[in-house]
Amino acid sequence: MSIKPLHLTTFLFPLVLIMGLFATSAFSAELTFRIRSEHPKQVSLEFYSQDRNHVWPGSGEVYILKDWDTHSYSLSCNYGEKICFGAWVRNQTSTYWGVGYNGNQSCTNCCAKCGFGDVETQVLNP
Repeated sequence: MSIKPLHLTTFLFPLVLIMGLFATSAFSAELTFRIRSEHPKQVSLEFYSQDRNHVWPGSGEVYILKDWDTHSYSLSCNYGEKICFGAWVRNQTSTYWGVGYNGNQSCTNCCAKCGFGDVETQVLNP
């Protein structure tokens, strides 16, 4: 009885296949932002992915802050995805926080990476 040598490709093909599956699929994670508005007017709020074309809550909707309570927003996102909040006084996009209306502004400390822990409470001051 003779033993046939195993070729390296016998081991590499399944490994390459498995690595390809991990590279093409996004790992689901969660990120929670806590936001409190201290502005006397109502504030609109959205969250914008910086890594793909996605907005929370989406579908043309916005979250509305009507009080001074701290609100938590848990976002289902891709692990490692950078997400920024944008807020603005309703019907007055010139007064904004974070990346503002449509995520068009720049900001410091308004973004976080999904799956790396929750965000400290962000206070929107007048």
